[in-house]
Amino acid sequence: MDIIDFLIDEQKTMIEAMHQLDTIAKKVLFVLKDKKFVAAITDGDIRRWILKKGNLDAKVMEIANYNPKYIYQKDKNKAKEYMKKLSIEAIPIVDEDMNIISIVSWNDEEVETKKELDIPVVIMAGGLGTRLYPYTKVLPKPLIPIGEIPIAEHIINRFNNCGCKNFHLIVNHKKNMIKAYFNEIEKDYSVDYVDEDRPLGTGGGLSLLKGKINKTFILSNCDILIDENYEKIYEYHKKEKNLITMICSLKNIKIPYGVINIGENGEIDSMKEKPEVSFFTNTGVYIVEPKVIEELDEDKAIGFPDIVEKYKNAGEKIGVYPISENSWMDMGQLDEMEEMRKRLYGEE
Repeated sequence: MDIIDFLIDEQKTMIEAMHQLDTIAKKVLFVLKDKKFVAAITDGDIRRWILKKGNLDAKVMEIANYNPKYIYQKDKNKAKEYMKKLSIEAIPIVDEDMNIISIVSWNDEEVETKKELDIPVVIMAGGLGTRLYPYTKVLPKPLIPIGEIPIAEHIINRFNNCGCKNFHLIVNHKKNMIKAYFNEIEKDYSVDYVDEDRPLGTGGGLSLLKGKINKTFILSNCDILIDENYEKIYEYHKKEKNLITMICSLKNIKIPYGVINIGENGEIDSMKEKPEVSFFTNTGVYIVEPKVIEELDEDKAIGFPDIVEKYKNAGEKIGVYPISENSWMDMGQLDEMEEMRKRLYGEE
């Protein structure tokens, strides 16, 4: 990796910074003004800005920390010690004129002790998976293989690696196949099956968990993977005292045509050639308080987004935890399924 990959000009946009962070798979960029080191910007800085301001068009200079950490060239041998003390993953080495000479990083060495996140996980695994037909004519969607193991096992393994041990699968369509699979494999976690007698939507099935979950839990669709620090998401949820925290991913779509805005009398008001539109979308993963389960009507079909909307309208605190586009993998459609397989097995 070249040093230039870590550098970004303060006039660049937040979206450009997010793309660059995704590209280098690091959490920090070092900000330049007139080619001199002046600031640092992290994925956390960007996330806090989005949550506070919601403005995706901001420039790096509006978000960056202009009191960054750095080490002079003569003290370079103390870099790792300094990084460990501050729990940072990279630090620039500068000369007296604040030119960055080099960057010292941990190269994937762990700086912080990883915490265990032992909270229940509920996976909505009862859908028909019609968008993945003809695969779902044979298999239920949770058992569709992505590489060597099915998607549901990929999802569970991700959470299990964070410390989660108790999983609840809400099942309906081809449920006996799902049960047979997870009953047969070797695992160091428990799986509880929640049977729907009829489809209850992405939210209604939670009512069947009354009395089974009495603490904060994770709710996930069975066709997505999130590559994020779940402990940080959980801590954010608790710190903000949210009833529900929705994990949302940045999405960038480039429109392949010139876009025309029409003004009065049929005149062209403005035009833009092949613009890129940026927005946040619901990933289908949530951190949820148990109150939501207890207040659900029994045996009533409802989508979880409708539950979110109901509580929002009632004045409850509903939060958003933004993640980058590269942190979210979805296999809801056939082309997305193949893309997920390539990413998981390093074939990009």
